[in-house]
Formats: sequence, C-alpha cells, structure tokens
Amino acid sequence: MGLVLKQSFKNLVVTYIGFAIGAINTLFLYTNFMSDENYGLVQVVLSVSMVLMPFLAFGVPNTLVKFYSSFNHKKEQEGFLTWMLFLPLVLIVPIALLSYASNEFIGGFLAKKNPIVKDYVWQIFLIGMAMAYFEVFYAWVRIQMKSVFGNFMKEIFCRVGQTVLLVLLLFEYIGIDFFINALVGFYLLRTVIMKLYAYKLHMPKLNFSVPKNMTAILKYSVLIILGGSTAIVLMEVDKVMLNHFLEIENVAYYGVAGFIAITIAVPSRAMHQITYPLTAEYINKKDNSALKDLYQRSSLTLFIVSGILFLLIVLNLNDLYEMIPKVYSGGVLIVFWIGLAKVYDALLGNNNAILYNSDYYRSILFLGVLLALLAIGFNLWLIPEYGLNGAAVASFSAFFIYNTLKLFYVKAKFKMIPFTRDTGKAMFLLIVLGVLFYYVEFSFHPLINIALKSMLMIFLYVFLVLRFKISKDIQNVLSKYSTFWTF
Repeated sequence: MGLVLKQSFKNLVVTYIGFAIGAINTLFLYTNFMSDENYGLVQVVLSVSMVLMPFLAFGVPNTLVKFYSSFNHKKEQEGFLTWMLFLPLVLIVPIALLSYASNEFIGGFLAKKNPIVKDYVWQIFLIGMAMAYFEVFYAWVRIQMKSVFGNFMKEIFCRVGQTVLLVLLLFEYIGIDFFINALVGFYLLRTVIMKLYAYKLHMPKLNFSVPKNMTAILKYSVLIILGGSTAIVLMEVDKVMLNHFLEIENVAYYGVAGFIAITIAVPSRAMHQITYPLTAEYINKKDNSALKDLYQRSSLTLFIVSGILFLLIVLNLNDLYEMIPKVYSGGVLIVFWIGLAKVYDALLGNNNAILYNSDYYRSILFLGVLLALLAIGFNLWLIPEYGLNGAAVASFSAFFIYNTLKLFYVKAKFKMIPFTRDTGKAMFLLIVLGVLFYYVEFSFHPLINIALKSMLMIFLYVFLVLRFKISKDIQNVLSKYSTFWTF
C-alpha cells in the first residue's frame, strides 16, 4: 500500500484543491454572477456531455488499464497502444455525422421543456469528445503508474477556466454564448495538454499489427461502453431528466446541492487512480492474497475518510446555506441522500476495479445496464411526484441496489468481502460522533460556526481512530507527520 498511499495522498491534495476551486465557482460565483436559468443551461450541457462521453471513448480507458500489463513484449505493447489510440474513432465519427444530420431533431428533444438548450448540440458533442480522449490519455499515463499530473488536469484545469470566465461574465466582457463556447475550448485544450504529457512519458510507435487477443479486447471494450455508461447515467441522469420535467433553473439548484454531496467522493476518486491499475495487475498475476488485502484496506481507509466528510457536510449544512443565495438553499435532503450513496460507494473500496478487470465483467456490466434503466424508471416516477427531492431519492435507490448486488457478486466469485471488524468500529464511532455533534450549535458567523464545529469533530475523530488503532494505514501516514498522534 506504500505506492497507493503516496500517490493517493498527492491525488487527494490535487483533487481537494480542484474541489475547493469548484466550491468557489459553484457556491459563490455561479450563484451570484450568473442567472439561475443560464447556470441550469451550463449544468445540462455538461451533464449530457458526460452521458455521451463513455460511448465516444469506446471503453478504451478501462481496456488500456486491464490489458496493458498482460503484454510481455514491447512490440505487442506498441501494437496494443496503437489500436487504443484509434479505436474511439469507431463511434466518434458516426456520432459526429449523426449530430450534423439530425441537429434540429436532437436540439428539439433536449429542449422539450426548456427551449434555451436547443442551440447547444454541437457544444455538447465537442465537450463529450474532448472528455473521451482526455480519459484515453489519462489512462495512458496511469498504466505508467503516473497519475498526479493527469489528476491535476482533470480536477483543476477546467475549473480554473470556469473561474476566469465567470469573472469576465461579471464585468460583462462576455455573454452566455461566449461562456459556453469558451468552455468547449478549455476542454479541448485540456485534452491536447494531456496528450502531450502522455506522449512525453511514452511516445507511441505506430504498429498496426493486430494483438493476438484482439477479439477479447474488442469484446471487453464494447461491454465497458455499457459499464461506463451505467456509472455515468447513475451519476448524471437525474440532472438530464430534471431538464425534461422542470424549469431549467431547478437543474442549477439541484447541481449546487449535488456538488456539496459529491465532495464526499474525493478520497475515492484520488485513491482509485492508483488502485485501479494495481488491481488489474494482481488479477492478471492471480495474486488473490494481495487482491483481498487491497480490497479490505482500501474499503476501510475510504470509509473512515468519507464517513467523517459526510458528517461534516450534513451537520454544517444549515450554516453553509446561509452563505449562498436563498433560492439555492432548499437542498438539505438532496445532499443527505446523494451523500449517503457516496459513503456506500467508498465502503466498497476497489470493488469496481475488481469487477471490471476480472473474467466476470460481462455479467456485472449487463446487470449495470438493467440498473441504469431502473434509475431512469425511478426518476420518471419520483421527479414528477416529488421534484428535486425525488431525483435525489431515485439516485440513492439506484446506487444502493447496484452497489449491493456488486458486493454480493464479488463475494460469490472471489470469496472475499471488504468488511473487517475494524469496519464495525469505524461505523460505531461515526454514529456516536454524529449523534453527539447534532446538538452542538454556535451562534457566530456561519463561516466561524462551520470552522469551530469541523475542527472539534476532526480532532476528536482522528484521536479516537488512532487511539483504538482502527486503521494501520492511516496511523502510519499520520505518525510520519506528528508524534502527537502516535500511541
């Protein structure tokens, strides 16, 4: 876990800087510098692009990680990498032609409830394509066990771009059309920079010799399109469907609450950048002992961190909402349900990596497609009935069912679960801490209230986690920085 923790810590720092910039953008700049209707438009454009992205990527990012370590000879690796560079074009080219030929129809479908969306079909396609090839080049560097710069580009680059554009919008140097077109430019530029960095680490030598396992590679890529689509649909379908049922400003309100909640997923995103290729390596080498150890330790570490983040967010939510425009402050239940789903995600550790890199990926990917359909069904039912809160409950329900089935599937096929006795200790500690601080309130400025309560909770939580030796990994990391925490 040394390499995992070292790069995960760097990724964690980078990701949190990105989320801090995102928080400034989401909670303060977008909500004050842009009308809620235009903010909802930006949310819809980005969400639809995200849903499109896994199709345009053709499953290549996951395929790169799964198969690269299985090639032992340089020539085979170069042939494999060459095919991975061109494979996304199989879907990018026809989807681009379809978008051109059916621009009016697609625009009309997206703008059924909100006409403002109709003129942004090409922007959606270009952002989706840029996201797809960015992920390809990001996977390219991850298989070289270099993930930090890619994580910087993923989490920080476009958020800084949005900050600049929002300031220009405030001073009326640009309008909403220029804003969205410039946003497209930032995503395209990010992909070009990522490509240059990937080629610096490993310059491809074009070799179109077909890998001997090309059939297996193509089957996996096609199925991963379904799997990647499932994950994205479960995350983004609520905002896309809100655009079809409610006025577009509601997408902005939901997006703010959703951003607050997904902060809980930052540690998972940081750790998965390095645990994913390690999981693929252990599975290719059939090292089940190392795989089980990684599964349980990643689960415990992520649960400990995400659990306290969930409490910090939920217990400080009222103070947080006092600092942003009142129209955005009705998302308490949205934050709770989406946040709970993210904690469950973290509790499963590298479960996804195990499934996607094993021989059992076919079954779980088809199951994922069924559950994506279930998520759409939940949204169709709950959004008209309960509005924004209905969308949050729909997302939680879909994630809960999906994650529970994946948990039992890994147990059945690999004879391992992510939970240990320490998982129970961490859960008990979180429940006690939540009950205790639910009643702790301060009467100062909201920012001071948040800071005071958060510092008290973190201090007590870290002290107890280390005192009762719940996680050796966390104890080892913190002991390097302070002898105070060593027991």
